[in-house]
Order: sequence, then C-alpha cells, then structure tokens
Amino acid sequence: MRKLKPVLLSTAFALAATPLMAQQEQFITIGTGGQTGVYYVVGQSVCRLVNRDTAETGLRCTAPATGGSIDNINQIKAGGMTMGVAQSDWQHHAYNGTSDYEGDAFENLRAVFAVHPEPFTVVARADSGVETFADLAGKRVNVGNPGSGSRGTFEVVLDAMGMSMGDFALASELRPAEQSAALGDNQVDAISYTVGHPNGSIQEATSTVDARLVEVAGPEIDALVEANPFYATATIPGGMYAGNDEDVQTFGVKATFVTSADVPEETVYQVVKAVFDNFDRFKGLHPAFANLTHEEMIGEGNSAPLHPGAERYYREQGWLE
Repeated sequence: MRKLKPVLLSTAFALAATPLMAQQEQFITIGTGGQTGVYYVVGQSVCRLVNRDTAETGLRCTAPATGGSIDNINQIKAGGMTMGVAQSDWQHHAYNGTSDYEGDAFENLRAVFAVHPEPFTVVARADSGVETFADLAGKRVNVGNPGSGSRGTFEVVLDAMGMSMGDFALASELRPAEQSAALGDNQVDAISYTVGHPNGSIQEATSTVDARLVEVAGPEIDALVEANPFYATATIPGGMYAGNDEDVQTFGVKATFVTSADVPEETVYQVVKAVFDNFDRFKGLHPAFANLTHEEMIGEGNSAPLHPGAERYYREQGWLE
C-alpha cells in the first residue's frame, strides 16, 4: 500500500490539474456601443456564445459599452480591445486612411464578418415642423457623441447636403441612451442614430412624445450612395414605431465585426466558430439578426482583408474557395 499511495496521489493530481493546464484562460474584450443600441447586443451575444465553450477553448469574453465605431477601431489599434463592432463606412475609412483617418491608415485592421444593416435614422418631434433633413436648419439637434459612427455619418450627410453644425440652433452631443429623454423633455427638436431596427432608443422616443421618422433622401443622398460602395439606400418599414405607419426612405451602412492582424489566428477562429456553429441561436438574440445569412455576413460590408482565423473557418465550411 505504501508503494501504491504515491502513485495514486500523483495520478489524482494529474487528473485534477489537466483541464487547467490544458486550457489557460485568455481574456478577450469586444468594443460595442451604447447600452440601448444593437452594437451592445452584438458584443454581448458573441460573448455569450464564446463563453459557453470556455472550458474547451480557454477564451473568456467581455463586451463593455463604448463610444461606438470610431472609438472601437481606435482602441483595437491601440491594443485596448481585442475586437469590436464598427460601421462599414468607418471600417473602410480606417483601413484606407480616408475621411477622419486621412494620413493615419490602420493597415492592420482586419474584417471578421458583417452583421445587420443600419439605416441612418432621424427622429423629430411632430411639433418641430421637421419633415426633411434640410428642415433641421435652425433647430436643436442631437448630432451624436464624438467617437461614434453615428456622429461621423451625420457629419458626412451634412457635407453632402451643403450644411454645417453652425446651421443648427443647438448641436448637442448626447449619447444614444440620453437622447430619447432629451427629445421627450423638449430639450432638442430632433435626434439621429445610425442603428439596426427595431431599436429600443427609437421606440422610447416615439412612445413618449409625438415624433416622426424623417426622410433622408434626394439627389444629394443618391450621389453620396453612388460614390461610396459601403453605403446603400434603405427603408425603415412603417408600423415598427408608434405614430409612424408609413415606410421611411433613407440610406445606411452595415454593422461589421473587426479585429487586428495582431490577434492570434486561433483566437479569431474560435470566436467565429462560436457564432456560426450556433447560428440559429445567434439569430434569435435580437430581431435585427433574424434574417442574417452567412453569405451576406462574409460577403458584404467588409473592405479590410479577412483575418486569417475567420478565413480558415469559412474555408472549412466551403463558403470560400
């Protein structure tokens, strides 16, 4: 017995230690957006699926609220985030060094997949008299918080329309979670959001005050869409929000999931695998995901090169040649 005891103890220790030694936990962080937006749901949903397999992969995921697209890309570039959600236009600009990234291209930016469409959305109080984007001149408008993709896209629309921030009586910089209350309290006449629908913040705005979704269309917007392949015309269906029974024409982008070339291939592979191996579960986590297909997610909205980890998974599935 004395000879067997050390063997049994060492064997028991090895069995107990093997799972911990085989998979040392690796923490990954996903940049999202405001807690009322779909970006936050994207990050939380991906993390939920990744964390289901922590025992096998060693990956443990968190997805905190952030400033949005541009903030996420900048934090990935600085090494503060592993991955993040960003509008397709800001993925393009960051990788190619255009717009706000002029002279500062993020050449290590990598695409992982696209997610849902995001129409550029303007909501105005019914008593403001605003019916078109041009009618915002002289009004109090929430243009979005600095660092958000919504704010960046708002500035692009201003430029396309030949307008500027100086045309507004007030250009507030509230975050998405704050702007609906401001509209209801008559602190602003209109709010803006580039977001997937249905959206809780827009539902709050239209249910607490008589408010209308504003059409963002016309020759200027047509020219903007034609000149930029990462934009597309979009329709917000009628009946989705209180008091808004008619379809509203606008334009929009795709939400995309991005990372850096510096992130290991295996890490990105396991994140992608967690999403697509549980695709029906993922699509059920928010109404904006319901009609997603893997073909669209890997083929649309991505202007940066695919990360090798994502490409590896897609090739294994036969989705890429």
